[in-house]
Amino acid sequence: MLYSEKVMDHFRNPRNLGKIEDADGVGEVGNATCGDIMKIYLKIKDGIIEDVKFNTFGCGSAIASSSMATEMIKGQKVEDALQLSNRAVVEALDGLPAHKIHCSVLAEEAVKAAVKDYYDKNKIPYDPELFKESHCESCEACK
Repeated sequence: MLYSEKVMDHFRNPRNLGKIEDADGVGEVGNATCGDIMKIYLKIKDGIIEDVKFNTFGCGSAIASSSMATEMIKGQKVEDALQLSNRAVVEALDGLPAHKIHCSVLAEEAVKAAVKDYYDKNKIPYDPELFKESHCESCEACK
């Protein structure tokens, strides 16, 4: 089987799908090579991600990665969400095919972009190193 049961479940039944109209942070990232676009919306209260939604235009792996990433950061401290890695998303999904790893990288980058937007809107100082782009060496999109 090409995809794990968890990938198929998050693709067929995505968690946190939608938009937060008055989001505290919004991050949008895309991959020109594969055409995937992810948008993550954060609602933050007292430094905690109270709600998170996503809209993703892309393949099943992109949708599953977005869904899993939102599940992993919901209820977390904002700074803890920055620790989310594409590797953690892949592991939580019980793996992705090598040529789809870039989908998990997009999920990580979308979360970071949303946190950065929140920091910028609220003039919260941060280390720019926290927001450097991630790349996976295993897929064509990142080579």
